[in-house]
Amino acid sequence: MTDAAAPLATAAALDRLCAAHAAGDLDAAFAAIDAFAAVSLSHRLCTANRFDAQAMRVVRLYSSNPQAYPPGGSKDKAGTPWGQRVLLDHEVFVGAGVDAIRAFFDDHDAIARLGLRSVINVPVVHAGQCLGTFNFLMPFEQPDASHVHAARLAGALALPLFLLERQRASA
Repeated sequence: MTDAAAPLATAAALDRLCAAHAAGDLDAAFAAIDAFAAVSLSHRLCTANRFDAQAMRVVRLYSSNPQAYPPGGSKDKAGTPWGQRVLLDHEVFVGAGVDAIRAFFDDHDAIARLGLRSVINVPVVHAGQCLGTFNFLMPFEQPDASHVHAARLAGALALPLFLLERQRASA
């Protein structure tokens, strides 16, 4: 995307997000945040995962590539350094390069087959509890600080969606 096209893409994604919020459409809202973040991140895969704290598991709510990573898929994170860092300590995880991805993710081969070489995982936290993660995987090796800031903003934009998901799940 050219620098001149970025403001238009950002505005269009924001319009989609507002419309999705107004309609209460979680999938459309996640997709709009994905599009909004793509302007800054140039990611190739975006997922949103709900955190089940009792089972120490994440369950996929949204995927920009449902063929490779379908909604409903889950990953057990009990006893993992990533689970401790992101889900329990609420820290952003930046995996720079294929070695970092291999060290932290069991599905590293599937990630590599998609040509993805780095990841930013953002914990979505409300009132001291992690509700889930918003995740961005990129084709380049080294995300910089601006990428991390954009990913964190996307996670903040997703907070109402995670709260709505939690409300719907407990109803």
